[in-house]
Amino acid sequence: MDKILDVISGEVKKAFETAGYDGELGRVTLSNRPDLCEYQCNGSLAGAKKYHKAPLMIAQGVAEALQENPVFAEVSAVAPGFLNLKLSEDFLSGYLNEMAASEKFGVGEPEKKETIIIDYGGPNVAKPLHVGHLRPAIIGESVKRILRYAGHNVIGDVHLGDWGLQMGQVIMELEERQPELPYFDENYEGEYPKEPPFTVAEMGEMYAAASAKCKTDEACKARALENTRKFQNGVRGYRALWKHIMDVSLPDIKENYDRLNVEFDLWKGESDVQDLIPGMVEKMKQEGFAHESEGALVVDVKEETDTKEIPPCIILKSDGASLYSTTDLATLEERTQNYHPDSVIYITDKRQAMHFEQVFRCARKTGLVEPETRLVHIGFGTVNGKDGKPFKTREGGVPRLENLIEEIDDEMYRKIRESRRELSDEDARRTADIVGLAALKYGDLSNQAAKDYVFDVDRFTSFEGDTGPYILYTIVRIKSILEKYTQQGGSLSGLSILPARNPEEKALMLELSGFQAMVAGASKELAPNRVCAYIYDLSNAFNRFYHETKIIAEEDEARKAGLIALLMLTKGVLEDCIGLLGFSAPDRM
Repeated sequence: MDKILDVISGEVKKAFETAGYDGELGRVTLSNRPDLCEYQCNGSLAGAKKYHKAPLMIAQGVAEALQENPVFAEVSAVAPGFLNLKLSEDFLSGYLNEMAASEKFGVGEPEKKETIIIDYGGPNVAKPLHVGHLRPAIIGESVKRILRYAGHNVIGDVHLGDWGLQMGQVIMELEERQPELPYFDENYEGEYPKEPPFTVAEMGEMYAAASAKCKTDEACKARALENTRKFQNGVRGYRALWKHIMDVSLPDIKENYDRLNVEFDLWKGESDVQDLIPGMVEKMKQEGFAHESEGALVVDVKEETDTKEIPPCIILKSDGASLYSTTDLATLEERTQNYHPDSVIYITDKRQAMHFEQVFRCARKTGLVEPETRLVHIGFGTVNGKDGKPFKTREGGVPRLENLIEEIDDEMYRKIRESRRELSDEDARRTADIVGLAALKYGDLSNQAAKDYVFDVDRFTSFEGDTGPYILYTIVRIKSILEKYTQQGGSLSGLSILPARNPEEKALMLELSGFQAMVAGASKELAPNRVCAYIYDLSNAFNRFYHETKIIAEEDEARKAGLIALLMLTKGVLEDCIGLLGFSAPDRM
């Protein structure tokens, strides 16, 4: 179905034509003075010059043409030439009933269904997930869901860091502790053990120990680099240990993402494109794109229009080793071959903006991607503590992701136990986990991605204000009313929304009618914060309506049924929206 602004604009365009003016002047926008009207049209101001008439005279002619239009309850022309519009209650309720009967509440299919790959997550295997992995996972998951809801074919790829130094460091520490293992015996020709020689906790501890040594001991660093070279070159025992590290690490990574309700379609990593790199590099050389500079192999990516320095994209280091740019380019080549995407979206720290600028330019220049493929980098800001500095543990370390989740969940559990003492411990914990996830995700997604934000457990877990728990409390309140209605014998099927009878009811209806436009805007801008802003406004509108309106106590049964239909639509829209953000609502709170 058409977005409500398109419907209204269509009527106003026809009125401009009836009055003898260009219909394109009839574009309608939301009112910037909601105390005066609901929508406005400023086209008369633009038309004044073209038609050599006072804008107010044009507006008055258009207003006259709209007087009998059933879409509007009120149309007025005001100086210097604005058209102020208020919708008729009959039209608005009819529009909402059409929404309620439509799939995805009227969000239609896009003009062109695109294939879009989103590269988000990016955890390094063998290392625990930490606070830095929170934002790409949460933002990427929401962008993926929004684009799917808008009708596109979206593929989410975790893009694992599984081919780097951290693996060599774990192997180095393991050899120090258990040198007798067969993996380190060059003459060993038998089968290696199927079970890994370490648990996930032991692996994490070995990585931390080895990483600390390598920061201060050059000999240790050299050994770790040599181990990395060995598993990368396929030395049998080292490659077997690499596989053990993968087998131990991946289930732990997946468990962390499961707790965040983050799901990837592809679990590919840097290792998956290593075989493509030699051919890709050779092609770049043969076609004259890659050349040596200070021993390294580079591709120049600067352009004449650049206003700042754009360094060359390094393809291979002077020792022949590949870099992140190398694997990112090879991954782009593989994605093009396998999926022919219309867009590839990367979600990483905004400090990587230059890296992606170089990679995107290099990919285009060397023909690794199709000319029409859009390459997009969404750079996010940092998660800060209350002191405004990057969030740290009390000991000054980087907080682990699982600890952040537990901190939020524990605070939610405490608040739920305080307010709902009758709940069993199990129910309280289950509810706390659901609401805690909403608190965590909403606290992040309600900010523009590029902005830093403060990780404030007290604020995130509040049931008041612009928070996830407040949104969920609104949904649970609606669920409770609907449950009470059915317990009293009411049916939730075959109901229709009736015209609004009070300002709060109409305000709620107007918020609901903006749903399709919000989805269109959020998908175009790749902006989950648009969804958050919408559901906060919608929740506020509902709660004002709730406090001013008898619902269950309404004596007119037809009127009550109409209100219940309005509640059902509000609940459905809110639930779809929180689904776009990647969390759900409990039945009770």
